[in-house]
This record gives sequence, C-alpha cells and structure tokens, in this order.
Amino acid sequence: MYHVELFELQVDFAELLLRVLSGEEVIISQAGTPVARIVHIVEKSLPLIPGLDKGKVIISIDFHDPLPEDILNDFLNPVDIQILANTSIPSLGSA
Repeated sequence: MYHVELFELQVDFAELLLRVLSGEEVIISQAGTPVARIVHIVEKSLPLIPGLDKGKVIISIDFHDPLPEDILNDFLNPVDIQILANTSIPSLGSA
C-alpha cells in the first residue's frame, strides 16, 4: 500500500497510475487523514449456477401466439408504419 498526500497528486499522477496498474493500492490523504483510495479495477465474473432461478420464471401458454397489431406497431418506427401502409406487404400480425 502506498500513501500520498493530496498536494503531491499534482506532481506525478502517471506514476500513481503505474503503481495501481501493477497491483498496488494507493491511499490519498489530506493533512494525514485518508480521504480516497485508488485501486486497480478487476472484473470478476459471477459463477453460473444452473437452476438457481428454477421456479421463478413462468412462461405463459400463449407465449408463441402472434402479438396484437397495436402492440406490434409499438416496436416500429412511425415512418416504417407509413411505408407498410402504402405497400402491398401483408400485415405484420398475420402469419
């Protein structure tokens, strides 16, 4: 662990970053009182546990049924709806 006073930060911040990147923790102090800590960010992935949410998700019986036209239109850009209305393309809701 490396301690540095606040007024020293203006001197060489790049050096502090090099220390952090090498795995060292830097404590920033003001008048001897620690006020901040700089640490290297390490992304830790959470372990995947099969079946952890079993029983928490329920799929509706009509999940695969076509959506109503008004709901389908909510996913479209208004310009796309106008284009579809002016063409001979069948409705999105019909299969």
